[in-house]
Amino acid sequence: MKHYITASNPMRAQFDARGDHVGQHFSWRFEDGVGTVTLNRPDRKNPLTFDSYAELRDLFRSLQSATDVRAVVITGAGGNFCSGGDVHEIIGPLTRMTMPEMLEFTRMTGALVKALRDCPQPVIGAIDGICAGAGAMIALACDLRYGTPAARTAFLFTRVGLAGADMGACALLPRVIGQGRASELLFTGRAMTATEGLAWGFFNSLHDSDAVLTAALAAARELAAGPTFAHAMTKNMLQQEWAMSIEQAIEAEAQAQAICMQTQDFRRAYEAFAARQKPAFGGD
Repeated sequence: MKHYITASNPMRAQFDARGDHVGQHFSWRFEDGVGTVTLNRPDRKNPLTFDSYAELRDLFRSLQSATDVRAVVITGAGGNFCSGGDVHEIIGPLTRMTMPEMLEFTRMTGALVKALRDCPQPVIGAIDGICAGAGAMIALACDLRYGTPAARTAFLFTRVGLAGADMGACALLPRVIGQGRASELLFTGRAMTATEGLAWGFFNSLHDSDAVLTAALAAARELAAGPTFAHAMTKNMLQQEWAMSIEQAIEAEAQAQAICMQTQDFRRAYEAFAARQKPAFGGD
């Protein structure tokens, strides 16, 4: 069996939370506790390839142990977020694959979403222009999404003869915008406008194209300055509690808070409050 799910780019080996790196498909910049991923094939609206899927998956997996990185922003270059899987570099080859090779690919794309959801850092999407297919799923997997009036988000899998059930779309999208709205977008593949995205809760806020990344970075820096162990716990509980009853969730949150109460940040917050000062969180 030929393995398509590889990564020729040295980004994975180079990755260092304290450095800046430019890969073939995306760049990484680290500053003030915030990592910024920029999809950088602007001439083609930042499509994904077999390699870039794998590289992004491995990057977000590596963030699980990158304690210096306290928040992450993901954006696209050239006025667009991501146009999804490259038609010629992915869809064409898929038509010539065997079933096991296709399953290897679809499991790998899902692994990217799981890596985004499993990394402890809050991930913020700064989304402008085209946000389609797998690009829409990357945006959906973010914890917060800042958009622009020009953002057009389309889960267009049915447009290429596939089910709307891709990379976790049928689980994630209804939880964000509601079952009926998600059903419409996943059946039709039509683009959700920025105004709809804001009204439906997909976008947390809208900003001008020249301001959306600045807004996302400001939010990321604010989160990075906060109690990052507690933020990671919040992200983890938001995900785990989807499969819990209310009773189970209440007990799980009692345990989560008891764990957080053992952190130094909890003590710092109390001492700062008592001294009428702003707490300086350390993430421990």
